[in-house]
Amino acid sequence: MSANQKSVFAVNRAYSLTNYNIHDNIHKQYEVQKQIILSDKSLTIEEKSESMFILTLSYNKVKIVYNEGTKRICENCFHKYLATLYCEYCIRKYLMKEFSNWTSGDVCVDSLIRNCQINTYTPNDIVEWIPYENLKNIEYLTKGGCSEIYTAKNVENTSQNWFEEVKSHLTISNKWAEAVVKCYGLTRDPLNGVYLLVMQYMNIDLREYLQQNHHLLTWKERIQISTDIILALMRIHNENAIHRDLHSGNILFKSKFNIGDFGFCGPADKPLKSVYGNLPYIAPEVIAGKEQTFKSDIYSIVHLVNHRTPLEYKNLIKQCWDADPSKRPDINTLLDKIDDLNLFYQNNLKISNYTCSRLSPTSKVHHFTNLHEPKNSIEALRSNNQYYFNNYNEIHNNPNLHSKEQNELELPDSKNLLL
Repeated sequence: MSANQKSVFAVNRAYSLTNYNIHDNIHKQYEVQKQIILSDKSLTIEEKSESMFILTLSYNKVKIVYNEGTKRICENCFHKYLATLYCEYCIRKYLMKEFSNWTSGDVCVDSLIRNCQINTYTPNDIVEWIPYENLKNIEYLTKGGCSEIYTAKNVENTSQNWFEEVKSHLTISNKWAEAVVKCYGLTRDPLNGVYLLVMQYMNIDLREYLQQNHHLLTWKERIQISTDIILALMRIHNENAIHRDLHSGNILFKSKFNIGDFGFCGPADKPLKSVYGNLPYIAPEVIAGKEQTFKSDIYSIVHLVNHRTPLEYKNLIKQCWDADPSKRPDINTLLDKIDDLNLFYQNNLKISNYTCSRLSPTSKVHHFTNLHEPKNSIEALRSNNQYYFNNYNEIHNNPNLHSKEQNELELPDSKNLLL
């Protein structure tokens, strides 16, 4: 583990060990998290310093987002600012002065980037217009559900609805880069005029990570992964956006897990017309033809975090899988429960390893007709131990529950591109 990874892990551990019921505001949370890091005997002085920098940078950002904390007068711009490591207004003023020095060639794209820049929260998360010639060594990597993926300096091209995807991803990343795959900005291919989204390169997706490490992962690490994913979805939902395509191939890891692939993410009041996704993760009401909602994301995300769920939380899992979306918890309730679980296990026992689910990592367009209203089948699954929560892999690999044809539906051609 590198020094930076160890520092990130230390910060995540501090988050996990924080009792958010007792320390009920961001300032109390920051103070207790500082003490956890400083008292961690496994860290060197340099690692503690790096961990404190990461923690404080995040604290500064949260203060600005929620407009909370003590304000000081900046000696340069004379604004009252909240951050302690920098002045957010100085950063924004500098970016605004540079507006005349760049253009994408498209008024809407320029407006989107400029709007992100005048709402910059940290100097580490600035969205920019990136000249295409700055991208070097562009190489094809792989193909996802609706995009081709390339490496260079990390770029994504889009299809007919590209602007909605770019808008969703840039807006959320600009505010919560620690929760979603970080966006650096936009560029344009001079040969064909296609706009490209420049993103951080991630090392591995959740599916591959679990397959490679399931014998090594401790329970504390597994529950931390669950917490990271649910927290990331909370950030998306709190921006009034629905992801609509959550599955293990869209949860990506570098130093921590982030949510990616915003091709179908967007405002809650703009429902999609087609059923799209990785079949086992699609909520039953969506398959039946109803609109996707925040609660359909809840159904999907529980499939990601369901790995030998402790007995005391089986009712929460059942509630998240309820065929009636109105009976599922919202993301804040789910996060509260997972935080409690995380706090308990960070301070307590070890649990044996588990076998991860081998579901497909890509999404497809599905077409269903004449389906009945969704009904709960969880009680039927409970009647046979081989299909209970601890054997979730069996549920999704059993041909009686999911037909072969469901996993072979064709995916229409797409021109999405990620570099």
